[in-house]
Amino acid sequence: MPLINLPDFSNELLSLFETLKTDRVDTPVIQPAEPFLNMAGEDLRRRIFMTESETGESLCLRPEFTIPVCLQHIETATGTPKRYSYLGEVFRQRREGGKEFYQAGIEDLGTKDVAGADARAVADAIATLKALLPGQPLAVTMGDQSVFEAVVEALGLPSGWQRRLVHAFGEASKLDAMIARLARPESVTDLGAEVEAMLAAGDEATLIGHIDAIMQATGYSSNASRSPASIARRLREKRALASTALDPAKLEVLKEFLSLSVSLKYAPDVFATFARSAGLKLDGAVDRFDARVAALTGIGVDLSTVTWRAAFGRPLDYYTGLVFEITVREDHRVLAGGGRFDRMMTLLGAAEEIPAVGFALWLDRIEAVRGEIV
Repeated sequence: MPLINLPDFSNELLSLFETLKTDRVDTPVIQPAEPFLNMAGEDLRRRIFMTESETGESLCLRPEFTIPVCLQHIETATGTPKRYSYLGEVFRQRREGGKEFYQAGIEDLGTKDVAGADARAVADAIATLKALLPGQPLAVTMGDQSVFEAVVEALGLPSGWQRRLVHAFGEASKLDAMIARLARPESVTDLGAEVEAMLAAGDEATLIGHIDAIMQATGYSSNASRSPASIARRLREKRALASTALDPAKLEVLKEFLSLSVSLKYAPDVFATFARSAGLKLDGAVDRFDARVAALTGIGVDLSTVTWRAAFGRPLDYYTGLVFEITVREDHRVLAGGGRFDRMMTLLGAAEEIPAVGFALWLDRIEAVRGEIV
């Protein structure tokens, strides 16, 4: 039995989902933990409730719905495109207190019109909140993981630094620390003189033999991911990353990009102007950005209520493109949030790539706002 009561507007919400042509889906409360540990991101991993099966399999209480809905879609071999809706309890530690609360949302799987599906996800989230919170002015904050990735790639950073920066996107303090680090090279002091000499000389074979001998002497077992060769490769990358400093001019370009924050009404011109003035080849990212803005306009979203922030991300590792959150204007409580997660389906075991976008609603926060409406 649930430990908390369903909000009184739950039936209204489910009816709204029906009008949006979605199929209601439910998923087990007990979930395999591995997909969340591998894909959900450090922020969520810290807050999930773990357990294990009689056979020792790592399990967890369902901390969110996106991964379970995608797993269920793959297991049932349901064709696409498919639009799922859900409403149920999720379990995780929350900063504002509490460990169990209700979420609802929509996952759109397999729609090949990326810009159109992105726009529909945002529009459906706005429409749902407007129906549940009549008369309340809403504000949308929007970012794009793929745009940030394109800028970082165009700056010509080593692939290792690109991965680190992309992984930190959405966590402001971590990203700021990495950018500050890119302003100055550092030396690696924990490799030991002998290993440092082999790396400096580029003596790969000797280094691998040295690592293998240590592993044999200490009884450390090797596998595909921790073989002597892979450890040598990681040490080489660690040394290269530590000694990398971004050209000051390029660092200023990156900072300028992350400072962009404008109404979505003006964002296409602002982004295109930035790309031209910085001399970065971002034609593909600009075209995709423009297509989404056009789709949002075409579906009737008021662009003046949407703010595009170049530095805005969400702390879940599976996002690949659009990310957004919705609040009541001048209120910090996030009522809805979502984005695009195109790589997730194949990582979870789908036989082919399936484009995917969706959003979730925090029902207890919506209920609190409803209670404050006079």
